[in-house]
Amino acid sequence: MTDTENTENSEDTTQARYDVVVLGAGPVGENVADRTRAAGLSTAVVESELAGGECSYWACMPSKALLRPAIARADARRVPGLRHLVEGPLDAADVLAHRDYEAADWKDDGQVAWLESIGAVFHRGHGRLAGPRRVVVDAPDGGRHVLTARHAVVVSTGSRAVLPDLPGLDEVRPWTSREATSARQVPGRLIVVGGGVVAVEMATAWRALGSEVTVLVRGKGLLPRMEPFAGELVAETLTEAGADVRTGTSVTSVTRENGTVVALTDTGDRLEADEILFATGRAPRTDDIGLDTVGLEPGSWLPVDDSLRVTGSDWLYAVGDANHRALLTHQGKYQARIAGAAIAARAAGVPILESDPWGSHAATADHRAVPQVVFTDPEAASVGLTVAEAEHAGHRVRAVDVEFSSVAGAGLYADGYRGRARMVVDLDREILRGVTFVGPAVGELIHSATIAVAGEVPVDRLWHAVPSYPTISEIWLRLLEAYRG
Repeated sequence: MTDTENTENSEDTTQARYDVVVLGAGPVGENVADRTRAAGLSTAVVESELAGGECSYWACMPSKALLRPAIARADARRVPGLRHLVEGPLDAADVLAHRDYEAADWKDDGQVAWLESIGAVFHRGHGRLAGPRRVVVDAPDGGRHVLTARHAVVVSTGSRAVLPDLPGLDEVRPWTSREATSARQVPGRLIVVGGGVVAVEMATAWRALGSEVTVLVRGKGLLPRMEPFAGELVAETLTEAGADVRTGTSVTSVTRENGTVVALTDTGDRLEADEILFATGRAPRTDDIGLDTVGLEPGSWLPVDDSLRVTGSDWLYAVGDANHRALLTHQGKYQARIAGAAIAARAAGVPILESDPWGSHAATADHRAVPQVVFTDPEAASVGLTVAEAEHAGHRVRAVDVEFSSVAGAGLYADGYRGRARMVVDLDREILRGVTFVGPAVGELIHSATIAVAGEVPVDRLWHAVPSYPTISEIWLRLLEAYRG
């Protein structure tokens, strides 16, 4: 039965029935729509901002466009015969113009066209749940669309930056990740508050573009969710690039005086800057989507099972940031594929074995091998558990560390290549629980580690996965040799 056959119209309100309604048209919501449409289910997608979401316009794409010139220049400076050619400043105007291109100039025509090309129906406007399987969309033109889902409503509304509770902060007009990735000009002085991924990536990018950058970290170091040496190496390189990295420091007040940001810290410092970026956490964008109409707490993270169905529901799903399992675009897209398969299977009456993470229908999600790359200089990449996390989970593990200086390919890649690798070996099962790489270009190594962790490949079997010589991936051989002794 088609959507149009189930559509009723009045002067100000339209009503339509679909098999699936997706709230949020970011990469995750788009992937849900792609999978449900491929399964033959009619699907509507609702978006209040830009189709393509945070990743396309204010996160992954623009941030990496800002970072790529910085990393390429840093790499070139370490290569004989090139370094003298890249000693000058980056062309900031050119970098920002390319950033605008990668962000599609903040226009979503192409994304909307893609959704329509797969047969999804796009509704622009603010969507809210209005009871089970029912979504009301308030359109920009004042119209209202009432959408009913036969099988599933999927929440894919992402997350937003959280600002600290500091008096007068609104008047300061601080940057969040959105302003940091879309700024129209390079600030002369920038204060970055935070030590996580957004903080270190934006500190790297804007320092390379010419900003005087001060990083204020409340904790002991950068990248606290990775192995400690990852943040240490990134901090060293940021400092060498001219950034001022201060740990154990919190902002106690911030004002804007005659256009200048003035920040006071708990260590008694007074810092002045043109802009201040707070990269201090994320919250779910679920506060105004009608969760209360289905018995859920507005503004909450949505707990889900391994098929991404919200706990206690047989029709509501949550994918991506909204369920708080892993705030990463690639993991959200993975969840979207799982949710799409699960919705299609249930619509067809096919049972889902949630206890089988590798089921043939691929309708249950496994989050034991979550990879991440931080695009700093050096890059930091990890998958699975750190040593501390593995021990906390009750595993008996051994950490195996190797410096990249032992790998011929690293020396060929760059003079003075600095980096380290760690694999966390489960001593009882002889499999890898986690892997961390830090060094130039290590982001391209992490998928091999992801396969090893996700596939629970025995260490003895990894010995026969021979890395090519002379490549940086020979670090695998060095890690296995270190483990064997």
